[in-house]
Order: sequence, then C-alpha cells, then structure tokens
Amino acid sequence: MDYGFTTAAYVVAAILFILSLGGLSGQESAKRAVWYGIAGMALAIVATLFGPGSGLWLLSLILIAGGGAIGWTIAKRVQMTEMPQLVAAMHSLVGLAAVFIGFNTHIELARVLGMDTVTRDALHGFAGVLAHKTPIEHSILRVETFLGVFIGAVTFTGSVVAFGKLAGKVDTKATKLPGGHMLNAGAALLSLVLLIVYLQTGSSLALIVMTLAALFIGYHLIMGIGGADMPVVVSMLNSYSGWAAAAIGFSLSNDLLIVVGALVGSSGAILSYIMCKAMNRSFISVILGGFGGTAGPAAAIEGEQIAIDAENVAAALNDADSVVIVPGYGMAVAQAQQSVSELTRKLRAKGKNVRFAIHPVAGRLPGHMNVLLAEAKVPYDIVLEMDEINEDFPETDVAIVIGSNDIVNPAAQEDPNSPIAGMPVLEVWKAKQVFVSKRGQGTGYSGIENPLFYKENTRMFYGDAKKSIDALLPMID
Repeated sequence: MDYGFTTAAYVVAAILFILSLGGLSGQESAKRAVWYGIAGMALAIVATLFGPGSGLWLLSLILIAGGGAIGWTIAKRVQMTEMPQLVAAMHSLVGLAAVFIGFNTHIELARVLGMDTVTRDALHGFAGVLAHKTPIEHSILRVETFLGVFIGAVTFTGSVVAFGKLAGKVDTKATKLPGGHMLNAGAALLSLVLLIVYLQTGSSLALIVMTLAALFIGYHLIMGIGGADMPVVVSMLNSYSGWAAAAIGFSLSNDLLIVVGALVGSSGAILSYIMCKAMNRSFISVILGGFGGTAGPAAAIEGEQIAIDAENVAAALNDADSVVIVPGYGMAVAQAQQSVSELTRKLRAKGKNVRFAIHPVAGRLPGHMNVLLAEAKVPYDIVLEMDEINEDFPETDVAIVIGSNDIVNPAAQEDPNSPIAGMPVLEVWKAKQVFVSKRGQGTGYSGIENPLFYKENTRMFYGDAKKSIDALLPMID
C-alpha cells in the first residue's frame, strides 16, 4: 500500500467523522451518526495498519483485540448513571496516549539526529520521516511534541480527578492547596521556560520536568472546581483530549489525527461555552477553578417541606390537562426512565398534554437525560429544551420534578447571593401544582438549598423515584 491509499482512506474517514458529529445534534439522527463514527474509525485503523511504515502485525492485532475486548466488556457493564465518569476515564486514556507518543517522538528524534547521513538515508517509516526533515522542521517538531505532552498530561490527571469526583471517590467540593491559583500559574510559567530550553537543546530533563508540572496543573486545576461544574469540566476535558490528539497528529505527520483532534477540540470547547452560558458562569472562571463568584450570605428560606402520598399525586394527575415532567440525575440513579415512560403513555392515552423539559446541564453529562428518555422510547417530539418550554409553565396544571435540584432552583432568580445567581433555570414554580420526587431532604450533588421545596404550591413526593412512579401507575385511570 502507498501514501495515496492511506490519504484517500483518511479523507473518507474524516468525512464520516464530520457526518457523525453533525448527526449527533439531533435525537432522530444520533443512532445513524454513531454508525458513521464507527465506520470512520474502522477505516482509519485499516488504513493505518496497511499504510506506509506498517509492521509489527502480531503485536498490532493483539493490542487491537485486547483493547476491543476491554472496551466491549466495559460498555456492557457500565450503567447509564456511570456514563459521565466513564467518559472522564476515556479522556484520561487519550491524554496518557498523547504523553507516551510524545516521549516516543522525542526518543526517536534524538536517535535519528545521532546517526550519520548515510545511515539516516536508509531509514524508513517514522524514523525515515524524521531523517528527511530540515533543522527548522525539527525545531517545529519539538514544539509540537512539547505541546502534545503538556496538553496530554493536563488531560490525564484532570480526567482522573474528574472521574473520582463523579464516582464519589473524591470530595466534590472545590479544594486547593495553599497558594491556589499562584501554584497553577507558577507551573504554567515553568513549563513555558522549559519549552524554550527544550527547543534550544532537546533536553530530556526539560521534557520530564514539564510533564511533572503539567500533571500537577491537571490535578490541582480540577480539584479546585466544585461538583456543580462537573458537566462543564467533562466537556472541557473532552476538548483538551482533542487538542492533545491534534498536537500528536502534527508530530506524527498524521493528517487524520490533526483533523479529528481539531473536530473534537473545537466541538468540546463550543459545548463547554454553551453550557457555561446555560449556567450563567464565566468559562474562564470555571476552568481556572473559582475566580470570581458571589459574596454575602444566602437568603433565608421560610416555610417547611410538605410531603404528599401517591394517592394524592395520582388524583392531581387525573384532574390535570397539561403535565410537564422535569427529569434529573435522580431519575438516572433510580433507573426510573421506563416507569416514567409508562406514566407518560398512560397520561397521553387519556388525552392529556404531557411534555418533558430538559435543561442544558441536567444530569452530569450533556444530553444525559435525552439518552435516558430515548432509551425508554419516549417520543422525541415531546422532549423540549428549556427555552422552548419555560414560558408555558404558568399554563401548566402539574409539574413533576424527578431528581433535579439546581436546574429548578428559584434562588437563581431571587437571591443575588446564591452560588447559582443568574443561572437560567426551569421555572417550574410557576405551574399550578409542583410535585418533587426526591429520596429525602438533602441538598443534592451541589450542596445548594432549594427554596422550591418550601413553596406553597410544592409538595414533596419522597422515596425512590422508580418505586414512587410505579406506585402511581395503577391509579391513573
């Protein structure tokens, strides 16, 4: 096989990846988009295996088979509630791969530069590519390698910490070492100095010290970000992994890695920005782990949480003409989506207008709730985004909140000292009746108290979400 076949295959694979990314923007086209991505990756692997510099067939096949088997096993075992931490874990592997490839490039470049001209001319594969580069191109390669290792190292430790926070293995509160942001800035400045040293000398020590500094930045940066911002962090780390892949693509002279890395990096950055807008947060504030923020005591909450039983909730639903359901992470934890889907089917069969309201950061991963509802066969056309449904709450008879907290918190509009002040939220409290399905009186993942639970038109439907919804089903007549 020659460069022509590989280049043509990479172009087709890139087109498939673009189609895949575009198709993921809609629920109807998402399944087809996933298959585009699978086909593109399969073609990319085949083209790489049969392209220039191919070899080590047995090792390559063993690694592909082993990786595929592990991925298949994990995908089968992981629950939807664990999908955010799985994504974070996968990002860490991308970052680690970028670090390893960067060091391999550094070692190979040093080996090639240590050879005489005759020996260099006989090299092939990646070593051959390095041998035919000019001194200026070698300097550019060092910059690319340095950046790839730096971004990869930040992504690796940052993703590991994000995984720990999402999985509950690490404290979700923002935690910083004494010195806070100055430590991050100092490590970044040290890395910049080391870049100059590495560019001039190709020093292995400079690359190693920078890697340690970058590993610290990734760890300390994400430790300094609170649990409420984890959805943004996951998206941001996705962007980092893309840029790491792009940087390594330049190092390896691999056009497809550059294109795919740029696609992932830019789309992740755009998604992070959109999510920050949905939370009324500064993107820079989030990624730097706590610059800015509100000051002053939060407003006192008056009243009490009033409980309600299944019989009274069912009676209200039977009398209602319009119902809006707001799903959250609690629904995912209870695996209540099938029960919610059945409740929706029964209510719609009675001629009631039932719709779902989805906040951009519901759950702990963008699109988390949409995937759960699609899995439960909820019709796409009744699943609406926040901007499409917010103005309808005053005409809604019953709003049912299932395992949500911050995204329905009126303090975002009513309390300027609230940590989520200014965040656009679903205005469920404007409905005639609000039922909140919740395990207990806790504050939820972010630790922010919610005045919605104390309002006069709100009743607390305590218990496991699945069992609570299942109790309603026989009473919907």
